[in-house]
Amino acid sequence: MILIADSGSTKTAWCLADSKSTNTQKIFHTQGINPFQQSEGEICEVLENELLPSLPHPFPDINGIFFYGAGCTAEKSPIVAKALRSVVSRDARIMVESDMLGAARGLCGSSEGIVCILGTGSNTCYYDGRDMHTCNPALGYILGDEGSGAYIGKRLVGDILKRQLPKSVQDLFFEETKESQATIIQKVYREQLPNRFLASLSPFCARHRDIPEVSALIKDCFSEFFKRNILVMKSDFNIDSRIVNFVGSVAYYYQQELKEVANTFGYEIGNIKQAPLEGLVDFHVQK
Repeated sequence: MILIADSGSTKTAWCLADSKSTNTQKIFHTQGINPFQQSEGEICEVLENELLPSLPHPFPDINGIFFYGAGCTAEKSPIVAKALRSVVSRDARIMVESDMLGAARGLCGSSEGIVCILGTGSNTCYYDGRDMHTCNPALGYILGDEGSGAYIGKRLVGDILKRQLPKSVQDLFFEETKESQATIIQKVYREQLPNRFLASLSPFCARHRDIPEVSALIKDCFSEFFKRNILVMKSDFNIDSRIVNFVGSVAYYYQQELKEVANTFGYEIGNIKQAPLEGLVDFHVQK
């Protein structure tokens, strides 16, 4: 059996699959695992308390673990690998790669394409069918992550608290979220994982996209994503393709706005998937 994981900062999707067939598989979820935000001990706690109870009993013979996750850089990946080896399997082959490579393999398999993540965070690469090539770093929710759930949430609360949106929208926000300026400041600046909190506010925009000012906010966030991440690719990699592929909950639930913004920049949307796990299972079972 092989264990495949697609992890964002908010949620990790796992699939236990037969290494020779896509017909036998079990899918389950845990909270997100991100080695930039969590220590090895905290990751072990998630694995012990959420992953292990979800696995079949008796414990399956896992000979390969393929983990794709946010924050899994060359420097941080060993932290996740060590936790997986300690908690899940000491003998399995363990591979830990970035969520960006997971998105590329899940969307494109062995074909080339422009691949983007729009979830809690955001990222972009050109995938040549084997390796990914990046232009601009994602930089996280403070310096980057344009178009992501955290970015939309950050822009939303900033505009609410700075009174850049109509009072009717401000009142609606406070009524629905039960937040206040004090609780927002507390959760953003003093509590753990503020990016998750900010991303949790993004659905407010989806629910009220019919309000012109909210619709404009959404599209402005996606415009920033294209300007700061996609437009630089053509010159950097000499890419002729005008088709962009997306994975992530934000891309999935804001498809219409994303398509409209893409068209204004001369691009078309190719594949949009809420998660790359199904494609990753196909990729690794074929291997």
